[in-house]
Amino acid sequence: MSRFAVLAVVLVALQGALAANERMKEALAWKELDFKYPSAAAREAAIKAGEFIPENNNPLGMEVWNDKVFVTVPRWKNGVPSSVNYVKYTEGGDKAPALVPYPDLATNTLITPDEKKALKEGELPHKIVSVFRVRVDACDRLWVMDSGLADLKGDTQVLGPAKLLVYDLKTDKLIRQYAFKAEDLKEDSFFANVVVDTTAQTCDNAYAYVPDLGGYGLVVYSWKDNASYRIKHNYFYFDPLSGNYNVAGINFQWTDGVFGLALSPISKEDGYRTLYFHPLSSTHEFKVSTRVLQNKTIAELPETYYAFKDLGSRGPNTQSSASYLDESTGVLFYTQVNRDGLGCWNTLSKAEEFNPDTNALVASDNVTMIFPNDLKVDPKGNVWMLSNRMPIFHYKSLNHKEVNFRIFKANTKELIKGTVCDVAKA
Repeated sequence: MSRFAVLAVVLVALQGALAANERMKEALAWKELDFKYPSAAAREAAIKAGEFIPENNNPLGMEVWNDKVFVTVPRWKNGVPSSVNYVKYTEGGDKAPALVPYPDLATNTLITPDEKKALKEGELPHKIVSVFRVRVDACDRLWVMDSGLADLKGDTQVLGPAKLLVYDLKTDKLIRQYAFKAEDLKEDSFFANVVVDTTAQTCDNAYAYVPDLGGYGLVVYSWKDNASYRIKHNYFYFDPLSGNYNVAGINFQWTDGVFGLALSPISKEDGYRTLYFHPLSSTHEFKVSTRVLQNKTIAELPETYYAFKDLGSRGPNTQSSASYLDESTGVLFYTQVNRDGLGCWNTLSKAEEFNPDTNALVASDNVTMIFPNDLKVDPKGNVWMLSNRMPIFHYKSLNHKEVNFRIFKANTKELIKGTVCDVAKA
Protein backbone atom coordinates (compact mmCIF):
# COMPACT_ATOMS: atom_id res chain seq x y z
CA MET A 1 0.00 0.00 0.00
CA SER A 2 1.38 3.43 -0.95
CA ARG A 3 1.91 6.08 1.69
CA PHE A 4 -0.88 8.12 0.08
CA ALA A 5 -3.27 5.19 0.44
CA VAL A 6 -2.18 4.75 4.05
CA LEU A 7 -2.79 8.46 4.68
CA ALA A 8 -6.26 8.16 3.17
CA VAL A 9 -7.11 5.24 5.45
CA VAL A 10 -5.87 7.18 8.50
CA LEU A 11 -7.92 10.24 7.54
CA VAL A 12 -11.07 8.16 7.09
CA ALA A 13 -10.47 6.52 10.48
CA LEU A 14 -9.97 9.89 12.15
CA GLN A 15 -13.11 11.31 10.56
CA GLY A 16 -15.07 8.28 11.76
CA ALA A 17 -13.74 8.68 15.28
CA LEU A 18 -14.61 12.37 15.33
CA ALA A 19 -18.11 11.69 14.02
CA ALA A 20 -18.64 9.02 16.66
CA ASN A 21 -17.17 11.24 19.35
CA GLU A 22 -19.69 13.97 18.56
CA ARG A 23 -22.44 11.50 19.50
CA MET A 24 -21.20 11.33 23.09
CA LYS A 25 -22.64 14.20 25.06
CA GLU A 26 -20.82 15.58 28.08
CA ALA A 27 -23.52 15.10 30.71
CA LEU A 28 -21.56 16.02 33.85
CA ALA A 29 -18.17 17.66 34.35
CA TRP A 30 -16.20 18.76 37.42
CA LYS A 31 -12.95 20.64 37.92
CA GLU A 32 -12.89 19.14 41.40
CA LEU A 33 -15.46 17.31 43.47
CA ASP A 34 -17.55 18.85 46.20
CA PHE A 35 -19.96 17.18 48.60
CA LYS A 36 -23.31 18.15 50.03
CA TYR A 37 -23.05 18.80 53.77
CA PRO A 38 -25.87 19.62 56.21
CA SER A 39 -24.65 23.21 56.21
CA ALA A 40 -21.87 25.46 54.94
CA ALA A 41 -20.45 25.52 58.47
CA ALA A 42 -20.28 21.71 58.55
CA ARG A 43 -18.42 21.71 55.24
CA GLU A 44 -15.92 24.29 56.46
CA ALA A 45 -15.40 22.32 59.67
CA ALA A 46 -14.70 19.16 57.65
CA ILE A 47 -12.11 20.99 55.55
CA LYS A 48 -10.48 22.48 58.65
CA ALA A 49 -10.31 19.04 60.29
CA GLY A 50 -8.80 17.44 57.18
CA GLU A 51 -11.85 15.21 56.71
CA PHE A 52 -12.45 16.83 53.32
CA ILE A 53 -9.44 17.63 51.17
CA PRO A 54 -10.88 18.55 47.73
CA GLU A 55 -7.74 17.78 45.70
CA ASN A 56 -7.57 14.24 47.14
CA ASN A 57 -10.93 13.20 45.67
CA ASN A 58 -11.02 11.35 42.35
CA PRO A 59 -14.22 9.68 41.06
CA LEU A 60 -13.84 6.17 39.67
CA GLY A 61 -17.12 4.28 39.31
CA MET A 62 -20.60 5.19 38.17
CA GLU A 63 -24.09 3.73 37.84
CA VAL A 64 -27.49 5.01 36.75
CA TRP A 65 -30.90 4.42 38.34
CA ASN A 66 -33.86 6.55 37.22
CA ASP A 67 -32.71 10.18 37.59
CA LYS A 68 -29.84 9.31 39.93
CA VAL A 69 -26.27 9.00 38.71
CA PHE A 70 -24.16 7.24 41.32
CA VAL A 71 -20.51 8.26 41.60
CA THR A 72 -17.97 6.40 43.71
CA VAL A 73 -14.86 8.02 45.20
CA PRO A 74 -12.30 5.51 46.50
CA ARG A 75 -10.19 6.51 49.46
CA TRP A 76 -6.91 6.65 47.55
CA LYS A 77 -5.79 9.38 49.94
CA ASN A 78 -7.01 10.97 53.15
CA GLY A 79 -9.72 13.61 52.96
CA VAL A 80 -12.47 11.68 51.15
CA PRO A 81 -15.68 12.38 53.10
CA SER A 82 -17.90 9.91 51.25
CA SER A 83 -17.12 6.94 49.00
CA VAL A 84 -20.62 6.22 47.60
CA ASN A 85 -22.60 9.19 46.31
CA TYR A 86 -25.16 10.29 43.76
CA VAL A 87 -26.37 13.34 41.90
CA LYS A 88 -29.77 14.02 40.39
CA TYR A 89 -29.35 14.34 36.64
CA THR A 90 -31.61 16.31 34.33
CA GLU A 91 -30.97 17.33 30.73
CA GLY A 92 -29.74 20.90 30.73
CA GLY A 93 -29.34 20.96 34.52
CA ASP A 94 -26.32 21.70 36.68
CA LYS A 95 -23.34 19.92 35.10
CA ALA A 96 -21.16 20.07 38.22
CA PRO A 97 -23.43 19.40 41.21
CA ALA A 98 -22.14 18.57 44.68
CA LEU A 99 -22.15 14.84 45.39
CA VAL A 100 -24.79 13.60 47.82
CA PRO A 101 -23.47 10.83 50.13
CA TYR A 102 -25.43 7.59 49.83
CA PRO A 103 -27.29 6.43 51.79
CA ASP A 104 -26.05 9.27 54.02
CA LEU A 105 -22.88 10.97 55.23
CA ALA A 106 -22.76 9.09 58.54
CA THR A 107 -22.60 5.71 56.79
CA ASN A 108 -19.67 6.96 54.70
CA THR A 109 -17.82 8.41 57.69
CA LEU A 110 -15.08 6.06 58.84
CA ILE A 111 -15.72 4.15 62.03
CA THR A 112 -14.37 5.72 65.21
CA PRO A 113 -12.45 3.78 67.88
CA ASP A 114 -15.42 4.11 70.24
CA GLU A 115 -17.83 2.72 67.65
CA LYS A 116 -15.45 -0.16 67.01
CA LYS A 117 -15.31 -1.00 70.74
CA ALA A 118 -19.10 -1.04 70.91
CA LEU A 119 -19.38 -3.77 68.27
CA LYS A 120 -20.18 -7.31 69.35
CA GLU A 121 -17.78 -10.09 68.39
CA GLY A 122 -18.10 -10.79 64.65
CA GLU A 123 -20.47 -7.87 64.13
CA LEU A 124 -19.92 -5.70 61.06
CA PRO A 125 -20.39 -1.94 61.31
CA HIS A 126 -22.89 -0.51 58.85
CA LYS A 127 -20.14 1.64 57.41
CA ILE A 128 -18.75 2.12 53.92
CA VAL A 129 -14.95 2.29 53.77
CA SER A 130 -13.76 2.56 50.16
CA VAL A 131 -15.71 1.65 47.05
CA PHE A 132 -14.55 1.53 43.45
CA ARG A 133 -17.66 0.31 41.64
CA VAL A 134 -21.32 -0.36 42.29
CA ARG A 135 -24.06 -2.11 40.34
CA VAL A 136 -27.83 -1.71 40.17
CA ASP A 137 -29.71 -4.96 39.51
CA ALA A 138 -33.09 -5.67 37.93
CA CYS A 139 -34.69 -5.70 41.41
CA ASP A 140 -33.89 -2.04 42.16
CA ARG A 141 -31.07 -2.95 44.51
CA LEU A 142 -27.69 -1.25 44.68
CA TRP A 143 -24.79 -3.66 45.17
CA VAL A 144 -21.75 -2.02 46.75
CA MET A 145 -18.37 -3.78 46.69
CA ASP A 146 -16.47 -2.31 49.64
CA SER A 147 -12.72 -3.00 49.47
CA GLY A 148 -12.29 -2.17 53.17
CA LEU A 149 -9.01 -0.38 52.38
CA ALA A 150 -8.24 3.31 52.90
CA ASP A 151 -5.35 5.69 52.16
CA LEU A 152 -4.13 3.39 49.39
CA LYS A 153 -1.60 5.91 48.09
CA GLY A 154 -0.24 6.59 51.56
CA ASP A 155 -0.07 4.36 54.61
CA THR A 156 -2.65 1.77 53.53
CA GLN A 157 -5.12 0.95 56.27
CA VAL A 158 -7.31 -2.14 56.49
CA LEU A 159 -10.41 -0.66 58.12
CA GLY A 160 -12.74 -3.57 57.50
CA PRO A 161 -13.17 -6.80 55.56
CA ALA A 162 -13.89 -6.90 51.86
CA LYS A 163 -17.67 -7.01 51.85
CA LEU A 164 -20.81 -6.66 49.79
CA LEU A 165 -23.50 -4.23 50.91
CA VAL A 166 -26.88 -4.31 49.19
CA TYR A 167 -29.36 -1.43 49.43
CA ASP A 168 -33.01 -1.25 48.48
CA LEU A 169 -33.06 1.79 46.20
CA LYS A 170 -36.76 2.42 46.83
CA THR A 171 -36.20 2.85 50.58
CA ASP A 172 -32.42 3.51 50.73
CA LYS A 173 -32.20 0.84 53.44
CA LEU A 174 -29.39 -1.69 53.83
CA ILE A 175 -30.93 -5.12 53.27
CA ARG A 176 -27.86 -7.36 53.15
CA GLN A 177 -24.25 -7.18 54.29
CA TYR A 178 -21.82 -10.00 53.59
CA ALA A 179 -18.10 -10.18 54.41
CA PHE A 180 -15.91 -12.41 52.27
CA LYS A 181 -14.50 -15.48 54.01
CA ALA A 182 -10.80 -16.13 54.56
CA GLU A 183 -10.81 -18.79 51.84
CA ASP A 184 -12.14 -16.20 49.34
CA LEU A 185 -8.98 -14.14 49.79
CA LYS A 186 -5.36 -14.25 48.74
CA GLU A 187 -2.45 -12.23 50.12
CA ASP A 188 -2.76 -9.58 47.39
CA SER A 189 -6.54 -9.67 46.97
CA PHE A 190 -8.12 -6.45 45.77
CA PHE A 191 -11.83 -6.23 44.98
CA ALA A 192 -12.93 -3.25 42.92
CA ASN A 193 -15.85 -4.41 40.77
CA VAL A 194 -19.09 -6.39 40.92
CA VAL A 195 -21.70 -7.57 38.42
CA VAL A 196 -25.06 -9.06 39.34
CA ASP A 197 -26.83 -11.93 37.61
CA THR A 198 -30.58 -11.83 38.19
CA THR A 199 -33.92 -10.84 36.69
CA ALA A 200 -36.92 -9.05 38.15
CA GLN A 201 -38.50 -12.50 38.56
CA THR A 202 -35.50 -14.15 40.28
CA CYS A 203 -34.52 -11.56 42.89
CA ASP A 204 -34.16 -14.21 45.60
CA ASN A 205 -31.82 -16.28 43.46
CA ALA A 206 -29.30 -13.64 42.41
CA TYR A 207 -25.59 -14.20 41.95
CA ALA A 208 -22.82 -11.64 42.21
CA TYR A 209 -19.51 -12.10 40.42
CA VAL A 210 -16.61 -10.20 41.98
CA PRO A 211 -13.21 -10.12 40.25
CA ASP A 212 -10.04 -10.17 42.34
CA LEU A 213 -7.66 -8.07 40.26
CA GLY A 214 -4.79 -8.41 42.74
CA GLY A 215 -5.20 -12.09 43.65
CA TYR A 216 -6.20 -13.20 40.13
CA GLY A 217 -9.46 -14.98 40.90
CA LEU A 218 -13.23 -14.62 40.89
CA VAL A 219 -15.48 -14.73 43.94
CA VAL A 220 -19.06 -15.90 43.39
CA TYR A 221 -21.75 -14.91 45.88
CA SER A 222 -25.18 -16.56 46.08
CA TRP A 223 -28.00 -14.42 47.49
CA LYS A 224 -30.16 -17.49 48.17
CA ASP A 225 -27.44 -19.34 50.09
CA ASN A 226 -25.85 -16.16 51.51
CA ALA A 227 -22.53 -17.83 50.79
CA SER A 228 -19.48 -17.30 48.60
CA TYR A 229 -16.70 -19.32 47.01
CA ARG A 230 -13.61 -18.63 44.95
CA ILE A 231 -12.92 -19.76 41.38
CA LYS A 232 -9.44 -19.85 39.87
CA HIS A 233 -8.29 -19.91 36.25
CA ASN A 234 -5.21 -18.93 34.26
CA TYR A 235 -7.26 -16.44 32.24
CA PHE A 236 -7.73 -14.28 35.34
CA TYR A 237 -4.02 -13.34 35.36
CA PHE A 238 -2.49 -10.28 33.74
CA ASP A 239 -0.55 -10.56 30.49
CA PRO A 240 3.11 -9.57 31.09
CA LEU A 241 3.24 -8.24 27.53
CA SER A 242 0.33 -5.86 28.19
CA GLY A 243 1.35 -4.26 31.47
CA ASN A 244 2.83 -1.12 29.93
CA TYR A 245 0.70 2.03 29.68
CA ASN A 246 1.12 5.46 28.09
CA VAL A 247 -1.60 7.90 29.10
CA ALA A 248 -1.46 11.70 28.88
CA GLY A 249 2.28 11.53 28.34
CA ILE A 250 2.80 9.41 31.44
CA ASN A 251 4.42 5.99 31.14
CA PHE A 252 3.69 3.44 33.88
CA GLN A 253 3.35 -0.31 34.43
CA TRP A 254 0.49 -2.18 36.10
CA THR A 255 -0.06 -5.87 36.83
CA ASP A 256 -3.84 -5.79 37.34
CA GLY A 257 -5.63 -9.04 36.61
CA VAL A 258 -9.29 -9.78 35.94
CA PHE A 259 -11.32 -6.58 36.23
CA GLY A 260 -13.81 -5.95 33.43
CA LEU A 261 -16.93 -8.16 33.54
CA ALA A 262 -20.05 -8.11 31.35
CA LEU A 263 -23.08 -10.38 31.19
CA SER A 264 -24.94 -11.47 28.07
CA PRO A 265 -28.75 -11.87 27.95
CA ILE A 266 -30.08 -15.20 29.24
CA SER A 267 -29.69 -17.96 26.67
CA LYS A 268 -32.96 -19.48 25.46
CA GLU A 269 -31.15 -22.80 25.11
CA ASP A 270 -30.07 -23.45 28.70
CA GLY A 271 -31.28 -20.49 30.79
CA TYR A 272 -27.79 -19.21 31.65
CA ARG A 273 -25.82 -16.16 30.62
CA THR A 274 -22.33 -15.79 29.23
CA LEU A 275 -19.83 -13.86 31.32
CA TYR A 276 -17.38 -11.91 29.18
CA PHE A 277 -14.28 -10.91 31.12
CA HIS A 278 -10.75 -9.57 30.77
CA PRO A 279 -7.82 -8.59 32.96
CA LEU A 280 -7.01 -4.87 32.92
CA SER A 281 -3.42 -5.57 31.83
CA SER A 282 -4.38 -7.62 28.80
CA THR A 283 -5.74 -7.10 25.30
CA HIS A 284 -7.63 -10.41 25.23
CA GLU A 285 -11.32 -11.03 25.89
CA PHE A 286 -12.51 -14.28 27.45
CA LYS A 287 -15.86 -15.91 28.16
CA VAL A 288 -17.46 -18.62 30.29
CA SER A 289 -21.02 -19.79 30.89
CA THR A 290 -22.56 -18.80 34.21
CA ARG A 291 -23.71 -22.42 34.45
CA VAL A 292 -20.10 -23.14 35.39
CA LEU A 293 -19.78 -20.23 37.80
CA GLN A 294 -22.98 -21.00 39.69
CA ASN A 295 -21.97 -24.55 40.55
CA LYS A 296 -18.96 -24.75 42.87
CA THR A 297 -18.54 -28.47 42.28
CA ILE A 298 -18.43 -28.07 38.50
CA ALA A 299 -16.18 -25.03 38.73
CA GLU A 300 -13.56 -27.00 40.67
CA LEU A 301 -13.38 -29.96 38.25
CA PRO A 302 -10.05 -30.11 36.35
CA GLU A 303 -11.81 -30.56 33.01
CA THR A 304 -13.79 -27.38 33.59
CA TYR A 305 -10.63 -25.48 32.64
CA TYR A 306 -11.70 -25.91 29.01
CA ALA A 307 -15.10 -24.33 29.61
CA PHE A 308 -13.33 -20.97 29.68
CA LYS A 309 -12.67 -19.65 26.17
CA ASP A 310 -10.17 -17.14 24.81
CA LEU A 311 -12.00 -15.09 22.18
CA GLY A 312 -8.92 -13.32 20.88
CA SER A 313 -7.13 -9.97 21.07
CA ARG A 314 -8.40 -6.47 20.31
CA GLY A 315 -4.92 -5.48 19.17
CA PRO A 316 -1.96 -3.55 20.64
CA ASN A 317 -2.57 -0.95 23.38
CA THR A 318 -6.23 -1.90 23.86
CA GLN A 319 -6.21 -2.46 27.63
CA SER A 320 -9.66 -1.94 29.10
CA SER A 321 -10.78 -1.07 32.63
CA ALA A 322 -14.50 -1.75 32.26
CA SER A 323 -17.07 -3.33 29.97
CA TYR A 324 -20.85 -3.61 29.67
CA LEU A 325 -23.03 -5.56 27.24
CA ASP A 326 -26.03 -3.75 25.80
CA GLU A 327 -28.80 -6.36 25.60
CA SER A 328 -30.81 -4.40 23.03
CA THR A 329 -28.04 -4.50 20.42
CA GLY A 330 -25.83 -7.36 21.62
CA VAL A 331 -22.87 -5.00 21.57
CA LEU A 332 -20.10 -5.24 24.16
CA PHE A 333 -18.83 -1.76 25.02
CA TYR A 334 -15.49 -1.35 26.76
CA THR A 335 -13.23 1.50 27.84
CA GLN A 336 -9.91 2.11 26.08
CA VAL A 337 -7.50 3.57 28.62
CA ASN A 338 -4.45 3.75 26.33
CA ARG A 339 -6.52 5.20 23.49
CA ASP A 340 -8.56 7.75 25.46
CA GLY A 341 -11.88 6.39 24.33
CA LEU A 342 -14.64 3.82 24.05
CA GLY A 343 -14.53 0.61 22.04
CA CYS A 344 -17.13 -1.93 20.94
CA TRP A 345 -17.58 -5.46 19.63
CA ASN A 346 -20.73 -7.09 18.33
CA THR A 347 -21.34 -10.40 20.15
CA LEU A 348 -24.01 -11.29 17.57
CA SER A 349 -21.59 -11.22 14.64
CA LYS A 350 -21.24 -14.45 12.70
CA ALA A 351 -18.74 -16.96 14.06
CA GLU A 352 -18.22 -14.59 17.01
CA GLU A 353 -14.92 -13.47 15.50
CA PHE A 354 -12.91 -11.31 17.88
CA ASN A 355 -9.94 -9.47 16.41
CA PRO A 356 -8.84 -5.89 15.64
CA ASP A 357 -10.98 -5.85 12.48
CA THR A 358 -14.21 -6.70 14.34
CA ASN A 359 -13.60 -4.21 17.15
CA ALA A 360 -14.15 -0.48 16.72
CA LEU A 361 -13.11 2.69 18.52
CA VAL A 362 -16.40 4.61 18.55
CA ALA A 363 -15.24 7.65 20.53
CA SER A 364 -11.85 9.09 21.42
CA ASP A 365 -10.54 12.39 22.74
CA ASN A 366 -7.08 12.92 24.21
CA VAL A 367 -8.29 15.81 26.38
CA THR A 368 -11.79 15.02 27.60
CA MET A 369 -11.52 11.22 27.68
CA ILE A 370 -8.18 10.78 29.44
CA PHE A 371 -8.48 7.47 31.27
CA PRO A 372 -12.07 6.33 30.74
CA ASN A 373 -12.57 4.28 33.89
CA ASP A 374 -16.12 3.02 34.11
CA LEU A 375 -19.21 2.65 31.95
CA LYS A 376 -22.79 1.47 32.19
CA VAL A 377 -25.77 1.03 29.85
CA ASP A 378 -29.12 2.14 31.26
CA PRO A 379 -32.52 0.48 30.55
CA LYS A 380 -33.32 3.19 27.98
CA GLY A 381 -30.39 2.20 25.77
CA ASN A 382 -27.94 4.93 26.73
CA VAL A 383 -24.28 4.24 27.40
CA TRP A 384 -22.66 6.32 30.13
CA MET A 385 -18.89 6.61 30.55
CA LEU A 386 -16.77 8.25 33.25
CA SER A 387 -13.25 9.58 32.63
CA ASN A 388 -11.07 10.71 35.54
CA ARG A 389 -7.47 11.42 34.43
CA MET A 390 -6.34 8.89 37.01
CA PRO A 391 -2.67 8.57 35.94
CA ILE A 392 -2.24 12.34 36.30
CA PHE A 393 -3.91 12.16 39.74
CA HIS A 394 -1.60 9.32 40.80
CA TYR A 395 1.74 10.23 39.25
CA LYS A 396 1.61 14.02 38.86
CA SER A 397 -1.05 16.47 40.01
CA LEU A 398 -4.32 17.68 38.51
CA ASN A 399 -4.87 21.26 37.46
CA HIS A 400 -8.08 22.15 39.28
CA LYS A 401 -8.58 25.25 37.17
CA GLU A 402 -9.66 22.99 34.30
CA VAL A 403 -12.21 20.20 33.99
CA ASN A 404 -10.77 16.88 35.19
CA PHE A 405 -13.71 14.53 35.64
CA ARG A 406 -16.44 13.91 33.09
CA ILE A 407 -19.41 11.65 32.54
CA PHE A 408 -20.53 11.17 28.94
CA LYS A 409 -23.82 9.89 27.60
CA ALA A 410 -24.88 8.55 24.20
CA ASN A 411 -27.56 6.41 22.61
CA THR A 412 -26.07 2.99 21.94
CA LYS A 413 -27.62 2.56 18.49
CA GLU A 414 -26.53 6.01 17.35
CA LEU A 415 -23.06 5.45 18.76
CA ILE A 416 -22.35 2.29 16.76
CA LYS A 417 -24.05 3.41 13.54
CA GLY A 418 -21.76 2.95 10.58
CA THR A 419 -19.19 0.85 12.47
CA VAL A 420 -18.46 -2.87 12.45
CA CYS A 421 -20.45 -3.04 15.69
CA ASP A 422 -23.66 -1.98 13.94
CA VAL A 423 -26.12 -4.82 14.43
CA ALA A 424 -27.86 -3.95 11.18
CA LYS A 425 -24.61 -4.65 9.33
CA ALA A 426 -23.60 -7.76 11.25
